[in-house]
Amino acid sequence: MPKNVLLIYYTQSGQLEEIANNLISSFESAGITVESVRVRPEKDFPFPWTTPVFFEAMPESVHGVPVPLEPLRFQSRSYDLVIFAYQPWFLSPSIPSNSVLLDPAFRAVIKDTPVVTLIGARNMWLNAQETVKNELKSAGASLVGNVALVDRVSNLVSVVTIFHWMLSGRKDRYLNIFPKPGVSDEDILAAKEYGQIVAKAISGNSYSDLQKELVKAGAVEVKYNLMFVENTGKKIFRVWAKIINSRKNRSRWLVIFKYYLLFALFIVSPLVLLINNIFFRPFRGKQNQKKINYYLGLNQ
Repeated sequence: MPKNVLLIYYTQSGQLEEIANNLISSFESAGITVESVRVRPEKDFPFPWTTPVFFEAMPESVHGVPVPLEPLRFQSRSYDLVIFAYQPWFLSPSIPSNSVLLDPAFRAVIKDTPVVTLIGARNMWLNAQETVKNELKSAGASLVGNVALVDRVSNLVSVVTIFHWMLSGRKDRYLNIFPKPGVSDEDILAAKEYGQIVAKAISGNSYSDLQKELVKAGAVEVKYNLMFVENTGKKIFRVWAKIINSRKNRSRWLVIFKYYLLFALFIVSPLVLLINNIFFRPFRGKQNQKKINYYLGLNQ
């Protein structure tokens, strides 16, 4: 009997859809049937973004507030594997992706089912994946693999290029100086290789070594500096989200947060990271490696 896989994803720019399609490109030849479901909010988020609308999404992203979705319709009641593809917003799962995780129909489908997560991110996805892990666990699903594709350029450069892409809708070189934004074409194509690894696990109905094989192939990487910045940033985002939602003049506080974020990204973060790398990181080698190994794994 052919294996039956559900791919479910949300995308604005189309990048994650391209990644997902590359991942599953070898499934048919392996005798695996794939049902693809694109998530659509009743009131979708714009692309290109406008700056006010982008920052307006911050508190609800951080607090995990769902939005109404167009009804999710699945052809089967159960699947041999579910691929949940998502993108982080403000170090949390995007609002549409989080809405899927909380959707009763989706939770019923993934109960007692192996799940592979597929992430398309700027570069920070660790905390978003922790949220996804918790929701999958609470729904009774079993996380068996994770693929995380990111923009590989430096953190500050990617801030500039991603804003250019988000606000213009063009995935080209800003000012013909900066690199192209987003996941590189080479890494998007590499998703085919990771898909072959997943397809082999599906065909053999054996997922015990899947994540090890994906890590070995380069499907997921954890960089210390980004891990440090993200773990600090997540705590700060929670504080800001709480402040913004508690104020009557929400729009004004969102503007304040916008300028704070830019100041923190370009001034505070590099300075704090430098201090940490000089005075603390050299003495926490084992602890840091333990954290990296944790994020490379599944550990529900």
